[in-house]
Order: sequence, then structure tokens, then C-alpha cells
Amino acid sequence: MSVEEREADRIEIQAAGRKLKILMCLLYYVPHRTGLTIHVQRVAEELARRGHEVTVLTARYKLSLPRDDEMYNGVRVVRLWVPPIPISRGMIMPAYPWAALGLMLQHDVVSIHTPMLETGLIAVLAKLTGRKVVVTHHGDLILPQGLTNSLIKNTMFAMYKFMARSAARIIAYSQDYAENSYYLRPFLAKVTPVYPPVQMPLPNPEQAQKLRQQWQKEAGPLIGFSGRFVEEKRPDLLIRALEVVNQTYPNARVVFVGEYDIPYEDTWERHQELVNQYRDQLVFVGLVDDMQYMADFYAACDVLALTSDTECFALVQVEAMLSGTPVVMTNTPGGRVPVQVTGMGKLTPAGDWRSIGEALVEVIRNRQQYVRPRADIERIFSFQETVDGYERILSEYAVPERERK
Repeated sequence: MSVEEREADRIEIQAAGRKLKILMCLLYYVPHRTGLTIHVQRVAEELARRGHEVTVLTARYKLSLPRDDEMYNGVRVVRLWVPPIPISRGMIMPAYPWAALGLMLQHDVVSIHTPMLETGLIAVLAKLTGRKVVVTHHGDLILPQGLTNSLIKNTMFAMYKFMARSAARIIAYSQDYAENSYYLRPFLAKVTPVYPPVQMPLPNPEQAQKLRQQWQKEAGPLIGFSGRFVEEKRPDLLIRALEVVNQTYPNARVVFVGEYDIPYEDTWERHQELVNQYRDQLVFVGLVDDMQYMADFYAACDVLALTSDTECFALVQVEAMLSGTPVVMTNTPGGRVPVQVTGMGKLTPAGDWRSIGEALVEVIRNRQQYVRPRADIERIFSFQETVDGYERILSEYAVPERERK
């Protein structure tokens, strides 16, 4: 199809208010809770609310999950059986080729969320069915060192490149991340930056105060950490930073919200000596899937710390900002963007726990200088504008109704 014909179809779709049939492909979906799954869920449910027909093809990673199809908040979820053969964070889905092929024929456009192993297969099936693929890249695959993990990374990247060459459009969290990502940099001509979808309830001041009193040690400051206790997040750097923080705030405590004993890597076990050294100053809440609780958690903290070696964005930064809490973030491509565009926090060199500690002291001591009105953050990271971006791009590459097989 020529550029002129595609533009005519796009205008036809938008002018007619056509409701699209969108197939979204990813490995994990709700109730699994990561930034990636939250991102896809929010976009899928809002597109469904706008009247589009959205289907998610994903893995049935737990036997307790519903078999085959279910409707979840207006989105059709198709879960495929997974044999008990773990591959780091990935899984094998034997029925994927047939399920994906059948669903592609029923839909207008394919939205794939990488990294995932099936990217190459999806590219082949999309070509066979005449469907366009729109990719959302949620971050380069980073795994602990080792021969097996190296093989996984190289295989995943090869499959991604094969798919990206034929993809119609690639969505990145930011231009900054795209220009520095080894996945995205070779395909910059296809990249469109769209901020992740952020939704956050208002904190409940009374509940936030109760949490603060529960976690505080003799009225000392609270430092929040929201994320998994994994190698790439470098929670060990935050714990080590307490050596610097304690010189000014000896009663400081760090509150970790998120999974910490992760089955596919040994970060928790390897850092037990460090955890035990600062045990009296550490609180481990575990995984939380209640967004109101998260808003209250952020509001209870003086500062949120993200000490990752790599981040494509880190949704939790904006969640904290919307809850009135400034951020200390490592100066990583993509990850630094929320602090840069809002001024609501401080950046530190990646891997430098002393600088992290100094930045935490600075933000805690001068907290009001780093706080911005919630309305300002909402304007920069508009949820509706994000979904508008997805809707516009998916409409552009949707198969016209007359061509649907």
C-alpha cells in the first residue's frame, strides 16, 4: 500500500470514528504486576472504554488463572498453557503460533510489547495475514551475567531485530531512551516517543500519616523504594547509601515496596549480609497491588529513591510526584526524564552509592524546593494524551475493513 493510500485510510478511520479491533501480545498480564503489565493494562482498558475491541494474548503463568478466554475490565484476555520449563523470566507457549495466527485474522492491527521471545514469530505471522505490527518497547533486556543469560539476551535481541525491520512503528517511552537503547537505536526512523500511561489516586493524608508513624524510627525521615529487589534495580546501592545518610539522619529508614525474594535470580540471597547489617533501618512491605495504598505509601515518604543501573522510564517516579513526593534517581537514559522535565528531584551518577546518599540528604533537608503542584505533573504526563497517541498510531496502521480477511 502506498503512503497516499495509507494516509487516506487513516483519515477515513478517524473521520468515520471507526472502532478498531486491536490484538495486544505480551508475556505477562494482570494479575502479574510490573511496570510493563500496568502500562499495557491501562492502555488496553482505556482503548476498550473508548469503544475499541481489544484482545490480549498472554501466558497462563499460574494454574490458578482462568483457562483460555476471560473478559477483564472490558478487555478480552486469552491465556495460553505454559509447560513447567522455566527460561529465566521467559516461558514457552506451545500453542502460540496457532493462537496468534487465528487472532490476527480477527483483528485490524497488532500491538506487541517487547522484550518477548515470540517477536520473530509474530513478524512472520503478521506478514502472512497482512497485518501491521506496532511495537512498544519496554526496555532493553538486562540479565545477570552468565552463559545461559548471555544466550537468552542474544537470542531475544536477534528475534527483536528480525521483527523490528518489518514493524510499522515502534513506540518508545522517550526520545532520550530511544537514542541510548541498543534495541531502539538501529531503528530510530521508526520510533515515536509516547510517555507511559500514569494514573494515580489522591493520597489519603490520614492513612499516609498512619503509615509514617508505623514505619518511622524516632521521627526520622522515610526513604521509599518501589520495585523488585533485582540486580538491575540495584537496591544494594540504596542500602549502602545509608552510611552517608546516617551522618545527618541517623534515624532514617528505607521502606521497600515490591517483591524481594525473586525466583529467577539470587540478588536477595547475595545481599543478605548487607541487609542484616542495616536490618534495623529497613522495612520490607512486599508486593502491593492496591494503588490507593501506593499513593499513601509515597505520601508517607520524604523522598523516593531509584538506584537502578538502567531504566527506560520508571513509572513509579511519576506516581510519587503525583503523590507530592520528590525523587532521587540515577542519571540513566530514559530514567532521568521525569526529573529533568519536572524538576521534582535530583539526579545522581549510576552506581555511586555515596552520591546517592548525598542527594538523599539534600532532598530531605530542602524538600519543599523539589515539590511541584500535582496539576503541573498531570499536565506533563497526561494519561489521555498518552492513550490518544496509541489510538492515533494504531489507527494509522489498521487494516481497512474492506481488506480484512
